[in-house]
Amino acid sequence: MGMGASASPAPDTPRREAVRGSEPAMASTEERTFIAIKPDGVQRALVGEIIKRFEQKGFKLVGMKLLHASEELLRNHYDDLKDRPFFPGLVKYMHSGPIVAMVWEGLNVVKTGRVMLGETNPADSKPGTIRGDFCVQVGRNIIHGSDSVESANTEINLWFTPEELVSYKSCVHGWIYD
Repeated sequence: MGMGASASPAPDTPRREAVRGSEPAMASTEERTFIAIKPDGVQRALVGEIIKRFEQKGFKLVGMKLLHASEELLRNHYDDLKDRPFFPGLVKYMHSGPIVAMVWEGLNVVKTGRVMLGETNPADSKPGTIRGDFCVQVGRNIIHGSDSVESANTEINLWFTPEELVSYKSCVHGWIYD
C-alpha cells in the first residue's frame, strides 16, 4: 500500500504496534514509581529538566498533575515520618506551594529513579544526579521518589486514581527494550 492508503483495523479490533512485536503496555519486567517535584523544584523552574532526564533515560510518563496538596494528603504521604521532629515542618513546606506529581514506568524504574535523584542530603549526592546538580540543603532537595516497589504502589494509589493513569505502548519501546 502506498502512503495514505493504509488499512485501519475494525473499530473493535485492538490495534497492534509495528514496533518490535506486540508487547503489552506494561510488560511483567517493568514497574511504576511515584516521583514528586517539590515546591522548591517547581518554583525554581526545574520541572522540564527533571521530566527531560526521565524521558531521556527511557522511562515512560503514565501520569502527571500539578496540584497544591492538602495537609491531609501530605500527612498520609509522610505517615512513616510522623514521629520525627521535622515532620510538622516537612508538611508545612510541602504545603507551601505547587507540587508536580508523576508516575513513571519502566524496567527497574524505582531503583534507577532513586539513583537519578541522588542522596536525600544533597551534600552526599554525586554530580549528574538531580540533587547533586541542583540542591544545596536537605530541607530543599527538590524531588521525592519512591524507595521501593511497595511504597511506589502505595504512593501512586494515594496521589492518583486509576483513571488518571494512562497505559500505552510507546513508539520507542523496541529501541529501549530487547
